[in-house]
Amino acid sequence: MPVSETKYIWFNGKFIEWNEAKIHVLTHTLHYGSGVFEGIRCYKTPKGPAIFRLRDHIERLFRSAKAIKIEIPYTIDTLSDAVAETVKVNNLDECYIRPIVFRGYGEMGLNPLGSPVEVAIAVWPWGAYLGEESLKRGVKVKLSPYTRIPKKAFPPNVKVTGIYVNSILAKIDAVMDGYDEALMLDENGFIAEGPGENIFIVKNEVLYTPPDDSTILLGITRDSIIKIAENLGYKVEKVNVDKDMLYNADEAFFTGTATEVAPICEVDGRRIGDGKPGKLTIKLQQEYLKIVRGENLDYEFWLTYVNR
Repeated sequence: MPVSETKYIWFNGKFIEWNEAKIHVLTHTLHYGSGVFEGIRCYKTPKGPAIFRLRDHIERLFRSAKAIKIEIPYTIDTLSDAVAETVKVNNLDECYIRPIVFRGYGEMGLNPLGSPVEVAIAVWPWGAYLGEESLKRGVKVKLSPYTRIPKKAFPPNVKVTGIYVNSILAKIDAVMDGYDEALMLDENGFIAEGPGENIFIVKNEVLYTPPDDSTILLGITRDSIIKIAENLGYKVEKVNVDKDMLYNADEAFFTGTATEVAPICEVDGRRIGDGKPGKLTIKLQQEYLKIVRGENLDYEFWLTYVNR
């Protein structure tokens, strides 16, 4: 999806013009992929723009950095404030937020420890990642020939730039075959996740999602949906999900910051349920969107208001 330019980017502690946010061609992370990032959303609410689970996202950014030996030269509070200020100076009611931490220009080779650590935060208007219609009609998914990177190869619960090549290959393969999205298996043949989304299936009004200790990213939207579903009285089980469970599910859906809650209506040409977005999926999607838009104050603690 194209990026809509905004006015300012927060870059290494100060705001600069969008088109001035440049790096050297020999930036270490550009060559070796050793950067970390987050995807966050800000929504329009009755009390003004509000960022959803900001602190949780920034804390995960720091965990990701620690996992690949990057020391971020700012505190969690400083970056959290910087995110809110970046939304504010760009005068946006709703937007996608991309903080990124990367090793800059200064060293080349596989020992990056002498490279400077750079930090940037960009914001821009961005609709649902799989398209606005995906929230209504659902998506068609292909089981990918590309396996989700195993835990022994890389820590799966971090958002590191380089490992998203795995996701890119799965995405391209699915799109070129006429599907909306891919779905990757782990090395043992269990369902892992989409290229940029977690997955849930529903059977007899019980939700199933892969375990926390599997090869998935511990998604913040995933965690939100688990809490919302349990608070609504539904049972959620974290179990290994195989292909038969998926094919025979009553409903299935993706979750993610960019994706939000997107119904899955078809996998490998097989209809899930009746081939339409399921009732529980729609209920959770609607509840989630109410929460992020400040229409359910029971979850207001998840919101950081920009103008306060």
